[in-house]
Amino acid sequence: MAPPAATKGSARRFRPARRRPEALPAGAFRACALRTAAVAMATRAAAAMIPPPDSLLRYNPPVLVSRRTEKRSPGARPLKGTPPPPASTGPVPPPPRPAAAAAESAKQPQEILNAILPPREWEEENRRWVQEVSSAPSTRLDVVHLQEQLDLRLRQRQARETGICPVRRELYAQCFDELIRETTINCAERGLLLLRVRDEIQMTIAAYQTLYESSVAFGMRKALQAEQGKSDMEKRIAELEEEKRELERQVSEEKAKCEAVEKRESERRQIEEKKHTEEVQFLKRTNQQLKAQLESIIAPNK
Repeated sequence: MAPPAATKGSARRFRPARRRPEALPAGAFRACALRTAAVAMATRAAAAMIPPPDSLLRYNPPVLVSRRTEKRSPGARPLKGTPPPPASTGPVPPPPRPAAAAAESAKQPQEILNAILPPREWEEENRRWVQEVSSAPSTRLDVVHLQEQLDLRLRQRQARETGICPVRRELYAQCFDELIRETTINCAERGLLLLRVRDEIQMTIAAYQTLYESSVAFGMRKALQAEQGKSDMEKRIAELEEEKRELERQVSEEKAKCEAVEKRESERRQIEEKKHTEEVQFLKRTNQQLKAQLESIIAPNK
């Protein structure tokens, strides 16, 4: 049953459906399915992305699960895509065993696919829709068509050919999920092994993303510290330059004082030298006069 066309005022919200509580046939399938569901729930909780309506992963036609506007008793079961058979008043005959075995064998791949690739679930006009992954096998032409669709959507969404590109990563993840689906239908063990590879790749990418975010945060923190240190150093440089100018002013003042003192002392020394020279000359003249007087006194006596 196809979903009704979305009107202008209707809000369409997609979210992945929860994993079915039925147990898988084997213990390995159960453990791997639980691990896959845990990884998927953690990824959805971390990314909180709405699955796109179109995907490279092949899905079955959507099935109406329930209507929220209907009034049901507390013990009533929710509506399913196929109505339950009417109750019979007579004795129920046992079902044929070959048909039950065939149904069980056909149900196991779908359960494994639902465990590996959870169905999509969304609400539209108070109706709940579920779309499971297709269990139809694929041929070589389907793989070629998948490759063509991948190349076409890479061109349409303008994905980058190199470097980090979320669009290219999303499309290649859808393509890898489709390859896992096709492989699981033919060999469940091989599909589970590919699932482990996919989870390991996603875990590695998440680790690199965490490392990148921490390195960016570390770089921003160091940049802020360097910016703060730069402002402090600029302030310190301004203070030192101001101190240098003050010291240069003091040196110039001291030089001026020293030159004034030297000039004053030089003038005083010249004055003292001139005075000393005059005194020496005066004493020499006085000595000459006294000598002459003494000679004049001594000469007549002879």
